[in-house]
Amino acid sequence: MTNSDELPRVVSASREMMAGADQIFELIADPTQQPRWDGNDNLDEAPSGQRIRGVGEVFTMMLAKGGVRENHVVEFDEGRRIAWRPAEPGQEPPGHLWRWELEPVDSSRTRVTHTYDWTQLTDEKRFPRARATTADKLQASLDRLAALARAWLREVPQADQPRTGARTSPSDGRL
Repeated sequence: MTNSDELPRVVSASREMMAGADQIFELIADPTQQPRWDGNDNLDEAPSGQRIRGVGEVFTMMLAKGGVRENHVVEFDEGRRIAWRPAEPGQEPPGHLWRWELEPVDSSRTRVTHTYDWTQLTDEKRFPRARATTADKLQASLDRLAALARAWLREVPQADQPRTGARTSPSDGRL
């Protein structure tokens, strides 16, 4: 398959995480946290104070290879869904989208789906990078995010964690 029209232009990965949707969403909606879970290893840092709260907001991110991206929030449902379209500073987004959807399984487990959609990407010079964004890279982001959520659970005092029945030790894999 060499023709970009033959390639899938929407890739997704999902994973159940052992943390509540609200805790996971905080790691996604705070741009300063994003370099910690980015499976593409593309993000360097973001200025603090940009916690996303709604559609229409724009947050900036410094890239690992230099440069800055303005990310235009186009979908937002607190604790459940967030999506943005990246763009060069001062430019209109060229048409690709990053989306996160969180579905609570119960108070301490969440199904998280990460999607990269480049169906509307019009800038052909970006096609090679878009093609390189595979489900494996999205899964790497999910895995890193799950590890951060688990670390959060270990750091929060037991009294502050949701009560869902008997607590177990981290070593038995049920936290």
